[in-house]
Amino acid sequence: MKMRRLELFAIPDIPLVAAGDDLGRIIGDAIAAAGQELIDGDVVVAAQKIVSKAEGRTVLLSDIEPSAEARELATATDKDPAAVQLILNESRRIVRHRPGVIIAEHKLGFILANAGIDRSNVTSSTDEVLLLPVDPDRSAHDFRAALQHRFAAEIGVVIADSVGRPWRMGTTGMTLGSAGVEALANLRGSTDMFGRLLEVSEHAVADSIASAAELLLGEADEATPVVVVRGLNEGKSQQDSTVLLRPEHEDMFR
Repeated sequence: MKMRRLELFAIPDIPLVAAGDDLGRIIGDAIAAAGQELIDGDVVVAAQKIVSKAEGRTVLLSDIEPSAEARELATATDKDPAAVQLILNESRRIVRHRPGVIIAEHKLGFILANAGIDRSNVTSSTDEVLLLPVDPDRSAHDFRAALQHRFAAEIGVVIADSVGRPWRMGTTGMTLGSAGVEALANLRGSTDMFGRLLEVSEHAVADSIASAAELLLGEADEATPVVVVRGLNEGKSQQDSTVLLRPEHEDMFR
């Protein structure tokens, strides 16, 4: 049997990203400056923050006027009323809350703490927060096209964020948007090593890629928001990340 191998490497020296920046050009320049190139089958994983920054998704809390609902929820959760108003603005509904924690169903369908709104690694200002991209799959598609053109390679792209999980401590990587990646692999109908038919097995490939890349993306001051994953032979799929969202009628925990 041929030995399988997976390689991951972080792209150094990605500059600070600002609203209006061309992510495809920035990432392509950094890859070239590192003496690397993209080849067929590679997956480029980008941290959600640089995508949101490039798309101008920064908001000043001082510009937000909290509603009565936001003030009531802020009192119950010991949170900034302006931040709570943003959570409400970005959410379909509040799923759970307690002091210090708000779990929301984001407008995109993700179940996240604080609707994915973040202050870390945004700017030095405590007044600025960052929202999720408006359409992460479209974002992934757009800078995938730019990178494929530059490197003449068929690649995949994953936009990743770090999230907590029910029943488990700590955070791990999750896919917010993808392009060219088989986000959810359906193994039903194939057999295991003993010939038994697999009837319910599905593999969250894109989330697994995001989790692996998270080990190099870093959540502190590493400043490595782009990772290349090599060895998966992706880049051909027409799926996007929406296939990973569990339908509400199948969700026992919402």
